[in-house]
Amino acid sequence: MRKPKKMLIDTDPGVDDAMAVLYAAHDRSIQLLGLTTVFGNVCVDKATRNALRLCELAGLDVAVAQGASRPGVVPPLDPETTAEIHGEEEFGPVPPVVPDRTKADEDAADFLARVARENPGEVTVCALGPVTNLANTLRRHSDFAKHVASIVMMGGAVYAKGNVTPFAEANTFQDPHALAEVLASGIKVTVVGLDVTMKIFADRADFASLAARHPDHGGFLEAASGDYISHYESRGYPGCAIHDPTAVIACVAPELFQFENTALTVTLEGDEAGRTVPGRGNPACVCVDVDAEALKARFFHTFESGASWD
Repeated sequence: MRKPKKMLIDTDPGVDDAMAVLYAAHDRSIQLLGLTTVFGNVCVDKATRNALRLCELAGLDVAVAQGASRPGVVPPLDPETTAEIHGEEEFGPVPPVVPDRTKADEDAADFLARVARENPGEVTVCALGPVTNLANTLRRHSDFAKHVASIVMMGGAVYAKGNVTPFAEANTFQDPHALAEVLASGIKVTVVGLDVTMKIFADRADFASLAARHPDHGGFLEAASGDYISHYESRGYPGCAIHDPTAVIACVAPELFQFENTALTVTLEGDEAGRTVPGRGNPACVCVDVDAEALKARFFHTFESGASWD
């Protein structure tokens, strides 16, 4: 059996973030070392509250470190934009709950750097929101790039159409300057974007079945995902895309994906701001295809078995 992969998840929960964090709690191929929070789907204070709640729900005894509240250069996205998709509290119609636990004393940048330093060459950071925390860490801690093993990010639309503009995916659109810094850092970056995540959909029956088999976590995801699914159905899709779980699974099951090594740059301004452009820039690994059925099966089956995948 393979040694579990040490992972930090940088997150802005978020319905699909909730799917990803709860999935990671069940997959024994993952040793989750902590969560960091960032603005994105929601303001960072709500992101931290939601991340703490997910840890309590999943029984995860890990630190949650709060990070960036806004991008460094561009203005933040109107929160109404994401509220239409994820709900005002970001778990759909599920009401907010104040967690018993509190956030870590360290902020996200210091926490990310310390954990990477304590586990040199072993930690994968899975970034599920704008990569602002990673850029801040690189600026503050010169040794971070040397110690972290890799970054796997949910973001970008390299060959696919964007979802915020015709060109840009939401995470890259919200802080393209941070992404440019991450791509230039020399860290191995894998981009899991709309090129693959818009090929994997889960419908109401999928979550109802999960809730029947796993009432606590499945029941939570069924309740949280209802309006999220409606958003996709209104646009003609058969269910909701499971964006963030796809990135987490890419960290531990690369055999489900087809990758392309290419230079990659991000457009910083203008009508195409946030666009991820292949063929020039810094080296990156881009997911260009996925075994959608196998990935979906892995996502739902892992809640059943807690499987350690070989």
